[in-house]
Amino acid sequence: MLDVEGAKKEYDELLNQLSDPELISNWEKFEELTKRKAFLEKIIATEKEITDLKNRIEENKTILKSEADRELVSLAETETAQMNEKLKKLEEELKKLLTEEEEPGTPKAVIMEIRAGTGGEEAALFAADLFKMYSKYSQLKGWKQKTLDSSPSGLGGFKEIIFEMKNGDVWSKMKYEAGVHRVQRIPTTEKSGRVHTSTATVAVLAKPKKTETKINPADLKIDSYHSSGAGGQYVNKRMTAIRITHLPSGIVVTSQSERNLLSNKENAFSILEARLLQKKETEESEKRGGERRSQIGGAKRAEKIRTYNFPQNRVTDHRIKKSFYNIEEIMQGKLDPIIESLKSLQVP
Repeated sequence: MLDVEGAKKEYDELLNQLSDPELISNWEKFEELTKRKAFLEKIIATEKEITDLKNRIEENKTILKSEADRELVSLAETETAQMNEKLKKLEEELKKLLTEEEEPGTPKAVIMEIRAGTGGEEAALFAADLFKMYSKYSQLKGWKQKTLDSSPSGLGGFKEIIFEMKNGDVWSKMKYEAGVHRVQRIPTTEKSGRVHTSTATVAVLAKPKKTETKINPADLKIDSYHSSGAGGQYVNKRMTAIRITHLPSGIVVTSQSERNLLSNKENAFSILEARLLQKKETEESEKRGGERRSQIGGAKRAEKIRTYNFPQNRVTDHRIKKSFYNIEEIMQGKLDPIIESLKSLQVP
C-alpha cells in the first residue's frame, strides 16, 4: 500500500519524467503520467491540510490552558471541536486515497456485459434494471458511458446489453459486480401475485490499451447485416450492423447500437479486444497452475453473488454475508455502501 512519503518520492520522480521534451511525442504515456501526478498531488495536499489543522488544534489547546476569559475559552472550545471533526474527515479521506490508489497499468475503462439468465422475460427485465442501475451510478460518479451492443426483448428488457464505462476509478469500483445477480419479486406479467426468482449475469472486462492487443486482420471474418430492434425504418434500410469472428479463438462479437457501419465496427472491435485480453489472462493464469473461477458460471439460481429481494426491501451480498435495506435507492445507482463494504473486507 502507498504511504505519504512514498507518494512524495514518486511525485518528484514524475516531475522529472514529465520535464523530458521527448515525452510529448508519446501522448499515451504523457496522459498516463499526468493523471498519476494529479492523483499524487491530491494525497500530498490532503496530508498538508491535516498537518496544518493539527498545528492549529495544538495552538487552541494552549489558549484553553492559559486563557482566563470564559468567552474566549468558549470560542476556542467550539473552534477546536469543529477542527477535530474536520480532521477526522480529512484523515478518513487520506486513508481512502492511500488504500484505493491504483497501480500503473490499472484499466482506465471497463466493458460490461449483462445477460438475462434463468427466468424468461422477467430475467430480461431484470437485466434492463441492472443496466439502469449501473448507468445511474456512472452518472453519479461522473464517468462516461457508451452502449456497444444490445438485444432488446419483447417487453422492454434486454436479452443482452454490452456497454463501456471509463474515467476515474471505474475498474476499482466495477470489478466487484461480476457474477450472477438474483432478483426475487412479483413480475409485472404475474397475475396471481406470486413472487418469482430470476437471474441475470454480469461480466466485467478490462478494456485494453491499444498496445496490449495486436490483432492480425487475416484472422478476422467481418460480416455486415441489417440492424434490428429500436431505430425505426432507418436501421433496416441499410447494412449497419457488424459481426466479427476471430478465427483462431472462435470468438464472435456483434454491434448494431449505432446508425452507421463504421461506428458499429469500432464498437465490435472494442468488445473483441476486451474478450481476447480476458482469454489471454485466463490462459496465463491456468499455465501458472492457478484455478480461475468463472465470473458468471452457468447463470443458475444457486450461483449467485447478490440477491435483490423487493418484497423485503433488501439487497444481500452473499460474498460478505451482509444485507442493505434500501433497495429503491440502490436501484437508483447508490451502490457505494455495498462496494465500500466489499473493499473494506478485501473481497477479490
